[in-house]
Amino acid sequence: MALDESLLLKAIDRGLDLGAKYVEARVQDDYGYSVTVRNDKLIGVSQGRSRGVGIRVIVDGSLGFASTDNLTLEGVIKAVEKAVVRAKALSGIKRKPVEFSDERVGKARYSVLERKPLMDLELEEAVQILKDTYRSSSGALKQAKMPSMFNSLRVSIQEKKIVTSEGGIVESRVPRLYVSIGSTLFYQSKTLQRIREFGGSGGRELVDEWSISKAVVDELLNLEKILVEGKTPPEEKVDIVLGSEVVGLIVHESAGHPMEADRILGREAAQAGESYVKPDMIGKFKVGNKYATVIEDPTIPGSYGFYLYDDECVRARPRYLYKEGVLHEPLHNRQTAKLFGSNSNGASRAMNYESEPIIRMSNTYLAPGSMKFEELIEDIHLGIYVKSYMEWNIDDARWNQRYVGLESYIIRNGELAEPVLNPVLEFTTGWFYGNIVGVDRNLEFYPGTCGKGEPSQGVPVWFGGPNVRLNKMNVGVLK
Repeated sequence: MALDESLLLKAIDRGLDLGAKYVEARVQDDYGYSVTVRNDKLIGVSQGRSRGVGIRVIVDGSLGFASTDNLTLEGVIKAVEKAVVRAKALSGIKRKPVEFSDERVGKARYSVLERKPLMDLELEEAVQILKDTYRSSSGALKQAKMPSMFNSLRVSIQEKKIVTSEGGIVESRVPRLYVSIGSTLFYQSKTLQRIREFGGSGGRELVDEWSISKAVVDELLNLEKILVEGKTPPEEKVDIVLGSEVVGLIVHESAGHPMEADRILGREAAQAGESYVKPDMIGKFKVGNKYATVIEDPTIPGSYGFYLYDDECVRARPRYLYKEGVLHEPLHNRQTAKLFGSNSNGASRAMNYESEPIIRMSNTYLAPGSMKFEELIEDIHLGIYVKSYMEWNIDDARWNQRYVGLESYIIRNGELAEPVLNPVLEFTTGWFYGNIVGVDRNLEFYPGTCGKGEPSQGVPVWFGGPNVRLNKMNVGVLK
């Protein structure tokens, strides 16, 4: 990152001279390209770069933020002065002064290993990958038609250098690759839609590891069978087994979001939503049974939400949101940690230099067990296996939720049998975590872009888990 560190140190000094108790200067450089293909036609190519400095200060018990893309000394100093002015303007209306928890901030430099440089993936090759995926998919279908496939690929590099007035200095470089394959299948009067995503941090080698075209074709052939042969779900209560993709989405939405400390305190209520969790419930409230352990871990190598230090220079580590059914540890930055009488667990990060660092998820998953999938279903007389989802929703407090299955099958006498079309599952957060009766060892992850904040910030995340067996429940059908 071609920015003199002394420039950030001068920004720190200027903020302190103006009366700030705390100053943080973060230079962030996000660059890369994306391509979009509809069927086998190229419809868009874009290259972009977002590079600048974000400044945060605490002055008179108030937090101020400003940013600039003017990377001269004059430009950065003006941003510091603007952040101080904003903090002072708000100080008179603060009910309680902003304070940060005491932390041992890091001095570190790290980068994600690229066995083959990600930027070596040329535009032409990226376009060809997407076109080949469409051609292989459309040629493989036997009965269903695929009127459209909308594919995109994004290469992004994120470089940061963060300096704080408390001595933190962290520099990082994280290359990420993301691919989205959006398909629509049509058979007689029935339609089905699927977006298959691939994402991770690393180099050009990810393309080979994912085998995108083969993975998409294999899944579309299964979905064609669902569309053509799928039956309605049984009317009686049945055992349910959820695939890791569905489980991952559930834990992201019903454990990750409600355990963000700023949501718990109400900051996000008018922005991204509320939480059923209240501060006095931490460590006491039992939301599930012994299988309900949800972990949040930004340090997983190769993950889409990877980082080792957050944007406050606090070292990242695994966080246990739910531990054997008990609300255990919210996601904290230094401000919320102080309010909770705790320590930050390194959950503060920003989308780009223009964005304020806020509490964010990274890689969220349900802890796996030791069973094989076959053992999970072997004694089920009648059930449904919902491997993936087509649509979903959850209420503002993250309690009532609904999922429509995509690739789904009847389980009959311990074996996967005929396909099921559009099963609908509705339950509460408490019911889900309290009715897990088994988890297997097949931990898998799926990428996404998590939205939060005002102005909205989207950051890369993984969500996942094992296959999970639930108690009997009624299953609806999509009308």
